[in-house]
Amino acid sequence: MPTARIRLSDAQVAEVARYAFGLAGLPELPPAEEYEDTQGVLVATSDGESLTVVEVPRWEAPAAVAARLREQGWTFPTAWVDAPPDDVSVLPERLVVLLTAGGTPPDSAELSARAGAWNGARTGGREVVVVPVPLSPYFPEIPVAELAAAYGASLAGSGLGVSPHRTGGRVLLFTGLSGAGKSTIAARVVELLVEEGRTVTLLDGDEVRHHLSAGLGFSRADRDTNVLRIGWVAAQIAKHGGIAVCAPIAPYAEVRDAVRREVETQAGPESFVLVHVATSLADCEARDRKGLYAKARRGEIPTFTGISDPYEVPTDAEVTVETAGRSVDECARQVLEALAGR
Repeated sequence: MPTARIRLSDAQVAEVARYAFGLAGLPELPPAEEYEDTQGVLVATSDGESLTVVEVPRWEAPAAVAARLREQGWTFPTAWVDAPPDDVSVLPERLVVLLTAGGTPPDSAELSARAGAWNGARTGGREVVVVPVPLSPYFPEIPVAELAAAYGASLAGSGLGVSPHRTGGRVLLFTGLSGAGKSTIAARVVELLVEEGRTVTLLDGDEVRHHLSAGLGFSRADRDTNVLRIGWVAAQIAKHGGIAVCAPIAPYAEVRDAVRREVETQAGPESFVLVHVATSLADCEARDRKGLYAKARRGEIPTFTGISDPYEVPTDAEVTVETAGRSVDECARQVLEALAGR
């Protein structure tokens, strides 16, 4: 039986909007009778075979945009996609800017900055209308000329991928086996950053479990939810220019990737730094101050990472910290050196 109602991500709502506007085919959504957006607004319903779009808040249909421009006297609209050119004097006197924003929250600092970049083009009487469109900012799902045509405009040019916005915030996600030293190294990184006068928030795995994720168990679904919650909070910190340091186990690549996407959507490209604390399983078991590995070996703890449940070693870590024979301070300073180089 499908779930009665599912909450969609911003990216999934954008998929529904593209479908509703005829810009893409039927989206692949998890089975459900009703779908809502992140604010709880009903977006679409399904009978199991077809999708009926009820409303896509934030998104205006291309035909409605074209009609509005015609009412304002824009007989032959010209469109530009995303970032403005260096020389705005080459632009026409009337321009509709199609700002790709699929998957980006409406209050994203990145989106605000990208829209604000067009303020300088409103000179000499030039009219510029900025319209968010439900396409990915980095990998648009349809050619830009087709996009402009859908909005009743001819394409003047595109600044896709030009000067992506960065808030200056960072998220450092430490991942590794239980007992690898993630929390200890992360705490030392925080101390060193504070000494530099930086604003830092530490989201330690154990502490988050007691507060943000109280009530969650240790099934894969609950562990995924825990890491995603940490990632969401960290992204909000980075969105406003702060630094968040996180130290969950985060054993699964798919969830780490989801956190990376969330952070970079909020704070810009390269704002996410994955730190793999690569302590061997043997060394982690030798430390085992809590006796967890011993219990897992006896079968007393099911689905224990590294013993009865997999740890997917990162292949995309910005920093790999080998702890064998090294002090905590040495490991922490390696992370800071990598951070300074980005």
